[in-house]
Parts: sequence; C-alpha cells; structure tokens
Amino acid sequence: MKQFLKQLGQGMTEYIIIVALIAIAAIGVYTIFGDVVRNQVGGMAQELAGQDGGKTAAGAGAAAKGTAAEAGGKTLADFAAGGN
Repeated sequence: MKQFLKQLGQGMTEYIIIVALIAIAAIGVYTIFGDVVRNQVGGMAQELAGQDGGKTAAGAGAAAKGTAAEAGGKTLADFAAGGN
C-alpha cells in the first residue's frame, strides 16, 4: 500500500510540473500578444453589438506591428526557410 501511494504521489508531482510549464508558456504568449488579442476581441465584440469596430481593429494592427518589431521582424516564412 505504501509503494502505491508513493507512485501516486510521483504521478501527481509530474502533472503539477507539466501544468506549471504550460502556465508559464501561456503567460509568456499573453505578454507578447496580449494587446493584439485584446484589440481583436474588442473589435469583434463591437461589430457583434452593431457598432463600428474599425478603430479597435486598427489598434490591433498597430499592436501587431509593434509585436513584429519586438520579435525582430521574423515571420513564419523565415521559420520555413530555416533562417535564424
């Protein structure tokens, strides 16, 4: 019985470590893309409410350009070409 509880605890610890790593990755992604996502969702919400969401969508574009500049101008084409 004691061996079973030890293995159960080890499995739980591994799951906690995985969840912590996923949370850290999610925080990092939100830090980088947070403004873009927030503006895109806000623009869609305004459009669904019958208002003009163009200004908010433009804010998303500006935030995306800032994020691209922060990333060093890398795109998926650079990734596919194997560029660093």
